[in-house]
Amino acid sequence: MKERRLEKASIRYTIFIYFTVTALAASIFASLWLYTRLSGQMAASMQEENQILISQINRSMESYLRTVMKLSDSLYYGVIKNADLSQESIGSEITLLYDNNKDNIENIALLSKDVTLLESVPAARLKTNADVTRESWFQYALEKTENVHFSTPHVQYIFDNSESQYRWVVTMSRAVEITQGPYTDQGVLLIDIRYNGLEQLFDGVSLGQDGYVYLISNEGEIIFHPQAQLIDSGLKEENVKAAVSYKDGNHEESFQGKKRIVTVKTVGYTGWKIVGVMPLEGASLNNIKTRLFVMFIITFILYILAIINSYISSKITVPIKLLEKSVNEIEEGNLETEVYVGGSYEIRHLGTSIQNMARQIHKLMDDIVAEHESKRKSEFDTLQSQINPHFLYNTLDIIVWMIENEKQSEAVKAVTALARFFRISLSRGKSIIPVKDELEHVRSYLMIQHMRYKNKFTYSIEAEETVMNMASLKLMLQPLVENAIYHGMEFMDGDGEILIKAWQKGKDLMMSVSDNGLGMTEEQVENLFADVSHVPSKRGSGIGVKNVNERIKLYFGRDYGLSIQSEPDEGTTVTIRLPAEPYEKR
Repeated sequence: MKERRLEKASIRYTIFIYFTVTALAASIFASLWLYTRLSGQMAASMQEENQILISQINRSMESYLRTVMKLSDSLYYGVIKNADLSQESIGSEITLLYDNNKDNIENIALLSKDVTLLESVPAARLKTNADVTRESWFQYALEKTENVHFSTPHVQYIFDNSESQYRWVVTMSRAVEITQGPYTDQGVLLIDIRYNGLEQLFDGVSLGQDGYVYLISNEGEIIFHPQAQLIDSGLKEENVKAAVSYKDGNHEESFQGKKRIVTVKTVGYTGWKIVGVMPLEGASLNNIKTRLFVMFIITFILYILAIINSYISSKITVPIKLLEKSVNEIEEGNLETEVYVGGSYEIRHLGTSIQNMARQIHKLMDDIVAEHESKRKSEFDTLQSQINPHFLYNTLDIIVWMIENEKQSEAVKAVTALARFFRISLSRGKSIIPVKDELEHVRSYLMIQHMRYKNKFTYSIEAEETVMNMASLKLMLQPLVENAIYHGMEFMDGDGEILIKAWQKGKDLMMSVSDNGLGMTEEQVENLFADVSHVPSKRGSGIGVKNVNERIKLYFGRDYGLSIQSEPDEGTTVTIRLPAEPYEKR
């Protein structure tokens, strides 16, 4: 009873039981091992990413400050140091430099040691109640004359301003030597940097989903913070004291009960610090090393599972192998072989079905061969009918007429065009030819037709050089041009125009045939594709639009073919879409 139950057990059920137990044990082991391993990688990966981003911000900020310092050097060494302020004004030179940098600069001013405003742009004068000597930037400039000093952001209020509002600035100051007649003395050069220009360097910068970046002075004063308003209102706190004490690099800290990684980078020239904060719980493991490691672990687990299950699956797959042996004999053409029937219920049923299928295949072989031969004969007949003899007769009549009228040069052109036309039409039996040959074929056809219908139409061919060696189906353009001549321009007044184009669009090769003929209605366009019983014209090649469309789809797939845009009395454009493939690959 038990043996009979096992015989009826499906292969799916058997494999499911054994593999589920094995995979479950392996999954638990892999999950625990991966969790331990990846947790250790998380902090290192995050610190590396944060340090790269902070370094990029630091380079941008140092470049921004260097620009301002170069401006101060230009003002000092190029203008102030070479001028005698008792005899000349340097306002125009300062104004010129200000105008070149006014997007980032708010004010430029030159003050003497006794706080006399010597020059200022664009501010006009100092406020009467302003005590400049108390300003930190003024004091630092005179105390450490060899250095350039940058203040923290503040509202510049010492100048009379025509505007009603004050602006936030960062003041750069330095001691300069002022010449007034025979005397030289110290002064202070002031450049107010617009705070919003500095703020833009940090705009939109974030570390992961919850991380952020802020800027502090070497004394711990916040210069920029994305949540500065919350900090000023007391709704949020920042661990600034710890950040000031940190050296450049990554540091792990606990603030307000949450662990986070702090990345610090000191800004040159200023002593300011760029601080990046990333909560540990928001760490991302989405890096290349981790992905490769996970792939390695998964591959390793699959390898172990394959070894463990090889023995288990062998008991199940032996009947399948015997059945496969029988199928291989059928595949080699021995349809009379006896198919193995054994194993589980599904395998026995499959063996019986394959046996019946082999008999059916043997029975249908003759029908398939006959159908194949019929299809080949049909294709051969189609190729043979592609050139209508009437076209040849008419062309030869033109050549005879040219010779009789002593137009030998034109006759030579016609014969040459006809030869090229038939050479490419035959193409040694090939159906796929280069685009340049297809264009040459239709050019020969147009040359012949133009000789037949002088002053009836003009034509031009435009093709990108890059598409000339791409693969094209033979005899696509000629039937479309033939339709344009015989149908599009048959009853029109005036000269006809035919334009042929070839270009590449993305991964597609595009060709088009346009005319300015009578055009068609939407119903007539639909009939062109639906015309199954097409009767060749005595004047044409015998290849209809539907024939060309079906041949394209047969060779290149259902995604390719023809599309027609036409308006009555406006003309018609037929567009061909093929895959852009080199001819050499065909």
